[in-house]
Parts: sequence; structure tokens; C-alpha cells
Amino acid sequence: MSLFISSLNSGSNGNCYYIGNDREAVLVDAGLSCRETEKRMARSGLSMEVVKAIFVSHEHSDHIRGIANLARKYQLPIYITNKTLLNSRLSIAEHLVKSFAGFQTFQIGNLTVSTFPKFHDAIEPHSFMVSYNDINVGIFTDIGGVCENVISHFKQCHAAFLESNYDDELLDSGTYPYFLKNRIRGGMGHLSNEQALDLFKVHRSPQMSHLLLSHLSKNNNNALMAQRLFQEQATNVKVVIASREIETPVFEIGAVSELLFTEQSRVPQL
Repeated sequence: MSLFISSLNSGSNGNCYYIGNDREAVLVDAGLSCRETEKRMARSGLSMEVVKAIFVSHEHSDHIRGIANLARKYQLPIYITNKTLLNSRLSIAEHLVKSFAGFQTFQIGNLTVSTFPKFHDAIEPHSFMVSYNDINVGIFTDIGGVCENVISHFKQCHAAFLESNYDDELLDSGTYPYFLKNRIRGGMGHLSNEQALDLFKVHRSPQMSHLLLSHLSKNNNNALMAQRLFQEQATNVKVVIASREIETPVFEIGAVSELLFTEQSRVPQL
């Protein structure tokens, strides 16, 4: 009666998030190659056979790189907005394309997936919340600003993948050109550590058990610093860094949440 979650990768080099129960699952984005996605799921004891759909947040390459091959190989329905599909130039069989708009909900077996618009410099960006047995997991990445849509869904979450992209001082002192710094922090780019922390401190629900800090910048952030920043405010919440190099462990989210297995064993108890 739980949800199981893992970040297969999170960052500008590829994003892919797994959320499922013991019978079916969805992927949110698929920015790794088909082969790498399969490899990382196998290491975690997860199976592509239980993945029933992929939901696409927007058309940037680090979110869609593996979608066409995964859809073709596993005949997976791809939930994507019409404008995102057009701008992505993905080649997906027509019968596998499932169009959606903001504020829709979809039943994927016993999973309910809710869609909602967000701020990001893409044509029609959306975020998602996956629910099962009154357990909610939110995927809040690639967000330029904390809008009411993000707040209202974040408040409901038992666990969340939350973008914590950059540290203001590291971005200021870094080598990125001025226009790129402005793009990142300009309201349509990414959330800073402080912006994400404010959302967490003010709006997290009492039932939240896991927070996976996601989409950390390789050049403008420090994982240990970000984790420490959140952990200081995270009474009864496990804070995890979603790596840009390797999958996270699989976590069980439910009435009694626990780490399913150690990183050393890599044997999930599904």
C-alpha cells in the first residue's frame, strides 16, 4: 500500500524519476538513453515491465533524450502536451501519444497522476503529482519561481523531488556569462537553494517523510552544503541528494516510510 520512488538521474545531463506501487509505475521524464535507463533500474531491482507510462515535463533535451526509444521498445504511452511534442521533434508512434493540458488527472492502473503548469523557459512546461492510496509524491523541478500551483501541490506531498539548483553566491562568482546567470535566476529558469528552502520551511506538510533535492547545478552548487542547509530545517524528514551521476536508492513512501535497501546491497524488497 506504499509508493516506491527513485531518481535515476537528476541534472542538466539527464533527468528521470521513477514513482510506482508494487504493480505499476510511471517515469517522469526520460533524459537518459534507453540503455542507461534500463541499466540503472536493473541495479535498483526495478523493472521496466511495470512502467506503464512516461510523463513529459517539457522539451529540453535533458528531459526527453530516451523517450522515443523507450516508447518504441516497450510500447509505452507518452503523456505530453501538443506544443511540447511539436517543439521536441520527438518521433513517437501516433497511438502512443497521449495529449494533456494543465490541471488534468490520469489513471495509470491504480496510480493517479495530476498535471499542473509551472514557470520555466519552455513552450508549455508542467509538473506532476503521483498519488496512490492517499499517498502523494510531487515532482517539482525546472521551476523558475514558486507559484500557487507549486505551493498547493507541495502542501499535499508525503515525498517530493524538489529542485535546488544553485547557490546565489556560487552563481555570482562563477564563470557563466551574464545572460546565462540572468536566465537561471530570472523567474523562468531554476530555483535557488534559498527559494527551495523557503518553500520547504513554509509549506511542507506534517506527513512529509522524504525530500529529494534535485537538478543541482554542477558548477553553481555544492551538494553537501545544500543537504546540510535543508537538514537543519528537516525534523522528521529524510533529505537526499538526487545525483547527476547515479541513481538514488529506492525509498518506500507510506504510513511507515523507510529506506528499502542500503546502497551497498542494492536489493529492493518489492
